[in-house]
Amino acid sequence: MFEQLAVIGCGLMGGSFAAALKDSAHVAGGVKRVTGYSRTRGGASAAHRAQALGLIDQAFDTPAAAVNGADLVLIAVPVGATQAVLADLLPALSPKALVMDVGSTKRDVVAAARAALGARVGQFVPAHPIAGKETGGIEQAEAALYQGRSIILTPLPENDAALVARAQSSWEAVGCRVVHMSPEAHDQTFAAVSHLPHLLAFAYMQGLMGQGADTLQQHLAVAGPGFRDFSRIAGSTSAIWRDIFSANRDEVLAQLAMFEGALAQFKHALAEARDEDLARLVDEASAVRSSWPR
Repeated sequence: MFEQLAVIGCGLMGGSFAAALKDSAHVAGGVKRVTGYSRTRGGASAAHRAQALGLIDQAFDTPAAAVNGADLVLIAVPVGATQAVLADLLPALSPKALVMDVGSTKRDVVAAARAALGARVGQFVPAHPIAGKETGGIEQAEAALYQGRSIILTPLPENDAALVARAQSSWEAVGCRVVHMSPEAHDQTFAAVSHLPHLLAFAYMQGLMGQGADTLQQHLAVAGPGFRDFSRIAGSTSAIWRDIFSANRDEVLAQLAMFEGALAQFKHALAEARDEDLARLVDEASAVRSSWPR
């Protein structure tokens, strides 16, 4: 399918994409060669660790060097770094290369791509794979990460139809189901089903922590599946979520306002001992959650 994939940001998402394209069990001949770049934070960069793990074939010390000769480029960095990375690699980017990202917000990423790529923005097809783990890092990468998951593509007016089709084929090859949305619809939807839930999970943990260290440990010592399931996504880091919350601030605030209204109904029902109202609210929510096909 591709001669050379360049992964810019060798972490969980980029490393897993490379592994899937290289793994004959998932897509035979998906890519002949994989190069990578990651910013070094003391010691060997993630790209060099990815090479040692066999996930990429060669690590480079600059984005431009990594994309030289690539016909597929995957930007897998925090969304706030997108513009700078694209500007760095542009001089070495082939005019025929397909460039995609994995960012969790899209309007800001599209704006960053327009600013960095200018007249060549048509090479960039924005993407958001709905996949991941509680912990990131190249050591967590696996070829099966994208199997059975959705990928949201938000094509630009400047994108050639054949390039969008190639982008779609690349994600289908690693096991994804492709959905097309506008950047605006994407950010509104994911504020509701991803960004707000993460915000609430972080706030919930802060609420527990505010009760004091001893009480916190007392609670955690007997916590069970309910705590595990609800708090799982609070294991994510600010390296990802600070940029997401900032980039999608207005939509997250709008969803937070709706949540606060719903929470107030539960609070009033509890405070006023309106058990029938409380039961109705629980049952209505349960019915919608139970009807979710996944």
